Amino acid sequence: MSESVLFQGTSLNPEKLPVSVEAAHTPDALASDSGLWISAAGSAMLTQGDYPLKPQEDWLLIMCQNGSFHLSTNDLRIRNRECCMVPFGTQDVSLHVEQEARIIWMTISGHLARDFMTLMGALPHRAMKQGALPSQLKLGKHIVQAIVRIGSAREASSAQLQQLLWGMLASHSGQPVAMDAVLSHEISKVIDAMRKNQYKDSFTLSDMANLSRMPVETFRKRFVSEVGMPPQSYQLFCKMERAKTLLKDGMTVRQAGVEVGMEDPYHFSKTFKNIVGMSPSHYTKTTMHQ
Repeated sequence: MSESVLFQGTSLNPEKLPVSVEAAHTPDALASDSGLWISAAGSAMLTQGDYPLKPQEDWLLIMCQNGSFHLSTNDLRIRNRECCMVPFGTQDVSLHVEQEARIIWMTISGHLARDFMTLMGALPHRAMKQGALPSQLKLGKHIVQAIVRIGSAREASSAQLQQLLWGMLASHSGQPVAMDAVLSHEISKVIDAMRKNQYKDSFTLSDMANLSRMPVETFRKRFVSEVGMPPQSYQLFCKMERAKTLLKDGMTVRQAGVEVGMEDPYHFSKTFKNIVGMSPSHYTKTTMHQ
């Protein structure tokens, strides 16, 4: 395999790396602006031996699917259905495997990464371990599949990866999370198209169905099943979330409306109020007093 993001190789044989699949991810503009994203992820089958890890500039989360391993930092033993969280910048980390272990790992970046990992149970100054729910392990598998599947089209994975990452936190917080909380390729393609121009374009239901290569009614039902709301309602919701960011950044109501594809200020203001619960001008005043 090519050079690993996570593993250094061994001192006896620097070229020998574990059997693994992994990929790095460059977030799109919206994910980067959100302050939280997955920068790399992978899975690996580890046989007996020591596996030194490269120093990471991001937080590292490792989940054990099967078997067990020792984490050199704080001498933590991580067993089946447990995970460990390693703060960014931690030096001289290695995994010691006595028999074999199958792991899922990911690195989490952004200025909100520390807050996110703290909510997940991590400590900022030392590695920690805790149990991993079956839903979290399943979400971790989906994260690896998504980040590897996208390959060179890295930006297209940002929305799905963030959805999965927040799903892991929701599961950790005790919220009900489906074991298969992952968008299909067809639905992801439509959502990524919406995000591409930061919701400035407006897609009809027919446009979305054509992108998914499904009949209109089939697409509508699939979208509702996977996302939880009708496609055009979802599009409007995303446009208004984008508009809220623009208004907080100092844009006028008219400018924000144009940026989300609504050039008529009256129509934009009415839609914004219906979805957000207040007019865009009131929203701007509210955020100025925070």
